[in-house]
Amino acid sequence: MLNRKVLVLNQNYEPLSICSAKRALVMVFLGKAEVVEEAGTVHTVSRALPLPSVVRLWMYVHKPRNDIPLTKRNILRRDGHRCQYCGTTQGPMTVDHVIPKDMGGKDTWENLVCCCVRCNNRKGNRTPEQAGMRLIRPPKRPNFLYFVHTFVGEPDPSWKPYLFMD
Repeated sequence: MLNRKVLVLNQNYEPLSICSAKRALVMVFLGKAEVVEEAGTVHTVSRALPLPSVVRLWMYVHKPRNDIPLTKRNILRRDGHRCQYCGTTQGPMTVDHVIPKDMGGKDTWENLVCCCVRCNNRKGNRTPEQAGMRLIRPPKRPNFLYFVHTFVGEPDPSWKPYLFMD
């Protein structure tokens, strides 16, 4: 119950992140956030506390708008652990630079894709065109709503007004 996901809103009700219910309860208890939507009740020895589904921070947090960190894990999640050249989901996956770093390729969402070891070795230090390979779909930067659907699954119905899904 304390591991369930909770939507964290900035002071202006803009979606900021997702955390565990345990972390959200700590923020509420420390006076850093308020419960906006409840998902039940948590009982302690001495009292009952609302189990949050959505919390809002009391202080505004300046953060780049819906910036999802560029990590290997997030690249693999974005691509569904599917090789973007052959489509396989079998075996270990790596991250491949579509345009190799030697040719000016950067570490960006638009230049990194999930790739199986076989295809990565076949492509080598070449562009897909030079290697005679095609991408299944072009890589792009995910937005926060995509992050919620991909990384959390189906969002709690109480989140929909705050994610502009109504």
